[in-house]
This record gives sequence, structure tokens and C-alpha cells, in this order.
Amino acid sequence: MATQHDIALTDALTGIPGPLPPSGVIHIAFPHANRFTIVGNHLAQHDGLSLAAIGIGVHIQSLPAGSRVGIKALTARFAEGETTIAAALRELETHGYLHRTRTRLANGRVVTRTVFCNQPDALLRGGEAVPPMRVTVPPGRVAVPPVRVTVPPVRVTVPPVRVTVPPVRVAVPPVRVAEPAAPVPVLPPVVPAPAPVPPPAPEPTPVPEAAHPLVRVPSRIAPTQPRRPLPQPRELTPELHRAASALLADLRRHAPELVLSEGDVEELAPGAAAWLERGAHPDAIRHALTTELPQPPKYPAKIVRHRLAVLLPPPLPGPQELAPARRAPVTPFQTCEGCDRVFRSPDPGHCRDCRAQYWEAA
Repeated sequence: MATQHDIALTDALTGIPGPLPPSGVIHIAFPHANRFTIVGNHLAQHDGLSLAAIGIGVHIQSLPAGSRVGIKALTARFAEGETTIAAALRELETHGYLHRTRTRLANGRVVTRTVFCNQPDALLRGGEAVPPMRVTVPPGRVAVPPVRVTVPPVRVTVPPVRVTVPPVRVAVPPVRVAEPAAPVPVLPPVVPAPAPVPPPAPEPTPVPEAAHPLVRVPSRIAPTQPRRPLPQPRELTPELHRAASALLADLRRHAPELVLSEGDVEELAPGAAAWLERGAHPDAIRHALTTELPQPPKYPAKIVRHRLAVLLPPPLPGPQELAPARRAPVTPFQTCEGCDRVFRSPDPGHCRDCRAQYWEAA
């Protein structure tokens, strides 16, 4: 297959008139008979739209009226996530290609009406006709010659049909008055009229095909985890609250990005107090809150809140948890006085078998 494509490509390049450009793209264009959409260069080469926005704009323009072009429908059709597709739709809406309005129906239901305009400039001019543009092909581009289709005339020859009528003999009984028999007319041969030549069938009108079936692509957006609550101390004493507030207000000396407001310090003070209540050293808390910060941190208070909730250390174990576990007493070994067998027993004596023999003898 690759060899056939290479041969066809070489033949197509040979038929291009004029010298080929030394670099850049070379166009080989054939006229479309069906399944095509006219897209303006103002959209395909827009310098203010991203590649995703241009691709989604071309896709929406190729769909028939009534197709669903919401974020969910486009996410199910393409591999891009909802964030990328939503940003591309906002770009198209900013540059006037897409218009989304909320409309209330007669039954009271509110729906979103989406309108796509292929030429926003013409819409701003009030819909006036745009004069035809003269397209000049510079040297080096591919010029597609017009395709001429010649249909040869169809000749239908109908052979003549010869009909032979046999002679009819009529026997007339004798009568008294002899009258000459009337001659039987002989019908001429019936020749059917030539069949009319059917007119050439008209060229089929290109019918746009149905929209591509939606392919369900799994979404790349992971479900958001619930945010952990800010830890709270068992008893927030004034001394503990004062130490936690001072620790949070002092963070900007060690990390200039973590500038917290008075409201943030007041809100996050119980979380830092929970760390201090569990025996965490202030230097350890400061290191956990200021190490490996994102650059630049957009929301310092949210970063501190998240780390206070996620990196909370467990409470210090007490003396009872740190005490070594007591071992269970071990039964010592004894030697049987009758058979010298070793067995476990708290007291010396006889083993199980010897005791059984003595009981039977007794």
C-alpha cells in the first residue's frame, strides 16, 4: 500500500505545472463531490485562536443543524478534556463565531441556544453581501485543471420486425344466386414504433452524509476528592492560640510568598494549635509549611490550610504505649521419674503415659 501511495504521489507531483517550491508545503487538491464544508481562511488561519479552538470551530461548522455541540457532547466525541474544550468554546465566543444564550421555552424550561456564524464580520456589517474575491495562484502552488467529462452519444438500433400473415381460405356453400365472393383484405405487416431514446440521467446531487456517530471516550478528568477539614485541638487555650497565631504570622520571614492576612491567621490558628498540642516543634511546623512551594503560589492561605490538614502528625505516644510488652510465663521442662521422658509441667513427677499406667494398676 505504501508503494502504491508513493507512486501515485510521484505521478501527481509530476503533473503540477510550474516549478515546485524548494521548501514548505505543496498542495495536491482534487475537487470534492460530496462530504465537504467551505471554511474561510479567517477561521483556519486565525492568529488569535488556539489550535483547539480552530479545530472545534471547523467541526461545529461541518455538523448539520440541530446537532449537540455542548461541552459534554464534544468531550464524548474527542479525546480532549472538558477544561480544554470549554476554553476553546470561550475563545470562539470571544471572537464572535459562537453565540450562546439562555432561552425560556413555552413550557417554562430554560435551554441554551447555540448559534455558530461562519463570518462574524459580515454579521457586524448587517448581513450585506460580500463582493467576490479574486484568487490568484502564486508560482509554486498547485493549480488543479478543470475536469471535463465527455459522455458519448447513445445509439439504440431497433431491428425491423417482419410479420407474415398466412392466407385465409373461406369455403362458401353453393347458393342459387351466384355472387362473387368478396376478396379478403390482407393486413399489412405491423411494424412496432421505435422505442424512444431515454434522456441521459442527471448527475446525482451531493447529499451531505449524516453526522459522525459519537464515540464514547472516557473522560480524563478525575473526580475531585472532598477537602479535609481543618484540624481542631482538644482545648484551645489562650496561650496555645497566641503561639499558633504568632507562628502563622511569622511564616513570611522564612517564605516571602506566604503573606497571610489577619483573617487568614485567625481562621488557620486552630489548625496550627492542633500541631502544637500534639507535641510538634515550631521549627518542624514551619519547615512543613514553607518547603517546596509552587511558584508562584496563587492562594497562600489555601496552601497553608491544605498542608495543616494533610500533614498533621499523630499524637505522641504515652508511657503505657512505649512500655515493653510483658511476655507470657513459659512452663519449664521436667524429667519423668519412671521413663526419663522430658515433658512440660510446673511440678516434677511422671509423664502422661506413666500416670495412666499407674491409674490402671490402681
